[in-house]
Amino acid sequence: MNSRVATEGRRAAVLGSPIEHSLSPVLHRAAYAALGLADWSYGRFEVGEAELAGFLEGLDGSWAGLSLTMPLKRAIIPLLDAITDTAASVEAVNTVVFGEDGRRTGDNTDIPGMIAALRERGVEKVEYAAVLGAGATASSALAALARVCTGPVTAYVRTHTRAEEMRGWGERLGLEVHTADWAEAGHALDAPLVVATTPAGATDALVPYVPETPGTLFDVLYDPWPTPLAASWAERGGAVVGGLDLLVHQAVLQVELMTGRSPAPLAAMRAAGEEALAAR
Repeated sequence: MNSRVATEGRRAAVLGSPIEHSLSPVLHRAAYAALGLADWSYGRFEVGEAELAGFLEGLDGSWAGLSLTMPLKRAIIPLLDAITDTAASVEAVNTVVFGEDGRRTGDNTDIPGMIAALRERGVEKVEYAAVLGAGATASSALAALARVCTGPVTAYVRTHTRAEEMRGWGERLGLEVHTADWAEAGHALDAPLVVATTPAGATDALVPYVPETPGTLFDVLYDPWPTPLAASWAERGGAVVGGLDLLVHQAVLQVELMTGRSPAPLAAMRAAGEEALAAR
């Protein structure tokens, strides 16, 4: 157990817009139940960038932490007292922990969550990789790949601006990043590790390009699941890491940070997530 002791009657929640689809409440509540934290609660709030500062100012001392999804992962940073090196490396915060003195510290559990999800599937190192997309999740993917990939990463993007951004992240992370136009994205699927960070439907047209013997696909979506790309990948015998894997692993780290309890109950959280998805 780490040094921060959990306190009874604490609150946490996930913020974002849209937020109704979020599985975070299911995962965190399952963790609280397994850890015996009966007085802890976890909610969800529809909060956009314009409302974020006001929401934070309205929180009292019962709050332990927040999970953040789009579009708040970068908007939250100016409102914090400190951020970890991991969050600073990609200028994205998905976790806020409130100290006993009220200080707000931002962290990023997406990056170690990605690494843990890949490791769970036996992916420790790859010679090169491809990333589909160029948003906030893609920058976190690059940070994870900086620890997994021994060679270059090619990012497939739609605009020149996005290409420059991805190359810039590579320079900051010490990772060799090349960029290619989205029209060439079919070539991405030949890499030993492909990370798809795009919205639902964006990779559907790539299904015909799945190779006969695919490597590993990490598709960050979890609803709807499987995506056509993930389904085709699995049919060809390739390893697939899904969005629920990422969501669970990053949530495990959030629970540990917010409650001070470690290890968080990975199996119970995954089971709760799978049950909730099956019911949709």
